[in-house]
Amino acid sequence: MKAVNSIRMGNKEVLPLIEGGKGVSVSTGVSAGHWSAAGGIGTISIVNADSYDENGNVIPQIYHAKTRRERHEELIQYAIKGGITQIRVARDIAGPKVPLHVNIMWEMAASELIASQVLEQSKGLIDGVTCGAGMPYRLSEIAAKHALYYYPIVSSGRAFNALWRRSYRKTPEWLGGVVYEDPWRAGGHNGLSNSENPLEPQDPFPRVVELRRVMRQYGLDHVPIIMAGNVWWLSEWEDWIDNPDLGMIAFQFGTRPLLTRESQIPQAWKDRLRTLKKGDVYLNHFSPTGFYSSAVQNSFLNELRERSQRQVPFSREATEMMNVPYEYGARKRLIYVTQTSFENIKKWESEGFTQPLRTPDHTFIFVTPEKAGEIQQDQNNCMGCLSMCQFSNWSQVGPSYTTGNRPDPRSFCIQKTLQAIAHANGPDAKEVVDHNLMFSGTTGWRFGSDPFYDNGFIPTVKQLVDRIITGY
Repeated sequence: MKAVNSIRMGNKEVLPLIEGGKGVSVSTGVSAGHWSAAGGIGTISIVNADSYDENGNVIPQIYHAKTRRERHEELIQYAIKGGITQIRVARDIAGPKVPLHVNIMWEMAASELIASQVLEQSKGLIDGVTCGAGMPYRLSEIAAKHALYYYPIVSSGRAFNALWRRSYRKTPEWLGGVVYEDPWRAGGHNGLSNSENPLEPQDPFPRVVELRRVMRQYGLDHVPIIMAGNVWWLSEWEDWIDNPDLGMIAFQFGTRPLLTRESQIPQAWKDRLRTLKKGDVYLNHFSPTGFYSSAVQNSFLNELRERSQRQVPFSREATEMMNVPYEYGARKRLIYVTQTSFENIKKWESEGFTQPLRTPDHTFIFVTPEKAGEIQQDQNNCMGCLSMCQFSNWSQVGPSYTTGNRPDPRSFCIQKTLQAIAHANGPDAKEVVDHNLMFSGTTGWRFGSDPFYDNGFIPTVKQLVDRIITGY
């Protein structure tokens, strides 16, 4: 195994080991502070991060306003306060000299406002800003205004080229690095393009070589590329280190920091990670963001998949194919479906899935009355946590604050489920973890096979970083 030497990132010498930012309330100030203290760069998620009361207890993010526009304002204030809180926690742990980064999701609601306010009120505490989940054109402008380095997350050289030509070329001195996030293997939301097949992963090496080629044509050979997604043992990436085709390389670890003593995720989540098998983590397309995302197979994803499978197209008028009448709802509204669809509907109704819900794609899905009530209540409770949401049809753009589309019952309230799993600490924690969205990179199954974790061992962040340096 080649030696893992320090590199210069921003204006500081660090180990080329970056903690991947994970929201909501997963990459906290505690985990990030310890990662930076261990010699790498810790990353604090400021995506609706936790803040605390005077006794150190997490303040639940409860919304009291009647309209979702007003709840959206409440969410912004929670996010700003939580982000500042976690940054201060991280800096207290890491000390004054080592670098710390924050991570923000560009498609998060009011991301520019929240980032600007958090950075303004955290002057001197943060060194860099990482941002992905979209095309963050204004990231460079926000970072430069606060004299911080910026680290865009991209999944191709083409994406970086668009960002550079539109805005980043104006502030090249603050470009600290470029994160290449593998769109098939990284956890959370992924940047698959419409031309890429989610079932056919591509080799990251030629894609990163192409990214470096694009960067070199703009004189950015000195700027490190951070490989994110599928990184577990550095020994498996030895041919990337000191490779002239790639230039300066660092590695981001998003999944492995979940299972450390300092990780703030619930114990039930940590326990589930140890039981994963290969194939238990996969890409799905249920997110209300419209992005693919990588998550753990559990009852939550199973229900979403089954919900979409109980789906039929329909017509308001009889056609050659759709000529079987079906009445639904209290008003006995009439639609027409195919004979096969009609037979499926009758089967689903006999199983208790008696409530049809219309989708934006001119189809109906069939769910139980209880699930229909839950979906509709979640849509009514929307607090506008995304820039736009397919599940509730929220949009942060006024004056209507709506996408104008029908809410999609095949999706879910992402804020609700991520808050639930991040704070699942009661007697029913195991059940909560199974019935909520559990993000993970595709390497999550390796917790159960890596000898480092034998006999229930959970390392400290420092022990994990020291282990990674050995190549394993």
